[in-house]
Amino acid sequence: MAHPEASPVGGPLLTRPFKFLLFFLSIWGVVLLWRFAAGIGAVSGLSDGYPWGIWIAFDVVTGTALACGGYAVAILCYIFNKGKYHPLVRPAILTSALGYSMAGMSIVIDVGRPWLIHNIPLRVFDWNLNSALLEVALCVMAYTGVLWLELAPAFLEKMKDASSPGLRKFAEFGLRFFDKALIWIVALGLLLPTMHQSSLGTVMLIAGDKVHGLWATSMIPLLYLVSCVGMGYAVVVWESTLSSRAFSRPREDSMLKSLSGAMVIVLGLFLVIRIVDLIIQGQAALMFNSGGLSLLFWIENALFLYAMYLLAGSRRQDFSNVFRAALVIIFAGTLYRFDSYIVAYDPGPGWSYFPSFPELFITFGVIGLEIALYIVIVKTFPILAGRMPSESQS
Repeated sequence: MAHPEASPVGGPLLTRPFKFLLFFLSIWGVVLLWRFAAGIGAVSGLSDGYPWGIWIAFDVVTGTALACGGYAVAILCYIFNKGKYHPLVRPAILTSALGYSMAGMSIVIDVGRPWLIHNIPLRVFDWNLNSALLEVALCVMAYTGVLWLELAPAFLEKMKDASSPGLRKFAEFGLRFFDKALIWIVALGLLLPTMHQSSLGTVMLIAGDKVHGLWATSMIPLLYLVSCVGMGYAVVVWESTLSSRAFSRPREDSMLKSLSGAMVIVLGLFLVIRIVDLIIQGQAALMFNSGGLSLLFWIENALFLYAMYLLAGSRRQDFSNVFRAALVIIFAGTLYRFDSYIVAYDPGPGWSYFPSFPELFITFGVIGLEIALYIVIVKTFPILAGRMPSESQS
């Protein structure tokens, strides 16, 4: 099957919107310096009752799920052998690599003594092997490296055009190496998120009855894993659509519509597991007698159902429905994670949490940095599909 070749977008980098983004990031850098100089308490609403907030709930727990596009597309391409999705792999891997890198940065911002974080992978004999957070930390670190390795051929392809003979030889050697080694790297890239996405759900089981029963079910690790696949698919649709408009690239409509069929299956599986589990556990009454939390529970599920409706049957042939469903899935998955980590979490009387303005600003800055890096990379390296092989040879 002939696929469009990936090529750099090119064009000027310092456009007016990009300059504004750099200005915003310069202010973000000042706030970030304030956080490390004055301490985490000076810039956040965190407390002993709420030791983590939006930096974990959004930047890490939600951010890594949204960064599972590479994981989701890799499942289709390499496990189910759907080679037709191959043009979506490299952009999805880039989005995942940036998302996980920003999640790692957010963890460094969030922990009380970030200068000791290197001890996690190095002090092997001090590991608590029963810790879900240790598994999350190690897998996220490893998976971030694996994602950049999966993306390395794009950088090497660019290096092949370098003026230096040494760089060209290094690029050729590297491409030959990855041609043989990439299958093993991809296999590791499929294993690691399967482990840590489920463990992110396990973390909230440790909180016990501090998390409301609508979210703290025994199936929350599986629910986190299944929902991250759906969110990953949705982000692929969202990223592909916006990048095609922003950089005047052809939109992969047929692939994205076909991809949406997998979303229906994943979302249906998520809803069945969630409802059936509550019934089996004898907690079905919580769906109706928990006040505002019951309302949030039904809003989450209604959004997933609405996305399934938009993608069912002939409706997904209209690309506007596919894009709308992707946005709904992203919002629903984000709400599910926020609810389980913050809204449904009750540490006891006397504690409350709402993110401070600097806390929100730092989160927006992390997002802004991810966007800036994405623009630089796609303009410089062959990430987005743009031409057919026959066109490049003519």
